[in-house]
Amino acid sequence: MLLTVNNLHVYYGAVQALQGVSLTVAPGEVVTLIGSNGAGKSTLLRCISGLVPATSGEIVFDKTVRLDRLPPHTIVREGISQVPEGRQVFANLSVRENLDLGAYQRRDREEIRETRRRVYELFPVLRERERQAAATLSGGEQQMLAIGRALMARPQLLLLDEPSLGLAPLMVQKIFAIIRDINSQGTTILLVEQNAHMALRVAHRGYVLQTGRIVLEDTGTNLLQSAEVRAAYLGE
Repeated sequence: MLLTVNNLHVYYGAVQALQGVSLTVAPGEVVTLIGSNGAGKSTLLRCISGLVPATSGEIVFDKTVRLDRLPPHTIVREGISQVPEGRQVFANLSVRENLDLGAYQRRDREEIRETRRRVYELFPVLRERERQAAATLSGGEQQMLAIGRALMARPQLLLLDEPSLGLAPLMVQKIFAIIRDINSQGTTILLVEQNAHMALRVAHRGYVLQTGRIVLEDTGTNLLQSAEVRAAYLGE
């Protein structure tokens, strides 16, 4: 497995956000986490990327690396990048500067240029707006920039937190098509997404979180067909 989470518990003060969460992500997969607001999905991603400390349990990357013992910058160096909820681009910096910050730990200049070229192939609009301030981009373009910035670190595992949040339906379709493209090019993806229908359509497997616990696990196709999931998360 590329990522293994074992019996993870996380507290915010006296409030328990995650209660014994265990999951796996295999190389090449898209795995999605669905659940209502407050279920613990974003907390789990932030814990994997080192932004929230684990109270107990373990997170193992690439079979040997204990992520729960590492700071965020080291976790990025190990091969994990996160696209945060709400995009969080650097508004006053240009598109190019935002992308270059994604490669801040890399020293291989030729390879950085090649990675940037691949990002521009995925997102041609970013090449067109290379010198524009990120603040001048639309919401969808900012989401593309946030994903492109994360890809500049050349991650083995990409963590996506609510990539469709606040976007128009056509842009949501576009973002999910890009997620498929990124995965088809070899990047493993762990996806948190409120749009359960779109997330399960793109995912190989999925987990359902409720109040900090995993209550269901199956293939994306089976979860889409589950009466419980359809009633609770697909509005059917």
